[in-house]
Amino acid sequence: MDKVTIPDVLTLEETSAYLRLSIETVTSQALKGNIPGRKIENDWRFLKSAIDDWLSAKNSSSVLLSQSGVFADDDSLAQLRASIYQARERPEIDDSIGSN
Repeated sequence: MDKVTIPDVLTLEETSAYLRLSIETVTSQALKGNIPGRKIENDWRFLKSAIDDWLSAKNSSSVLLSQSGVFADDDSLAQLRASIYQARERPEIDDSIGSN
């Protein structure tokens, strides 16, 4: 069996295949900031390591803190995080998850 090599930087199509989600779902979630990625002009790019961290994280706060590195102990991080979620017009914690 041949070993599949996955690049460090994924395209939208590669991320869709990697996550086994539709391109539309990946695009929608990336636009909302739920999946870590960056739009460069008209193309999306995703770091495989960021996708892996996101998948293994318990919640988005832990991903944000792990990606913020040296800023994790910064007193202004909580305000920054709050302003990001306010700009996204959604709560930091989704109370609807697991409430079925």
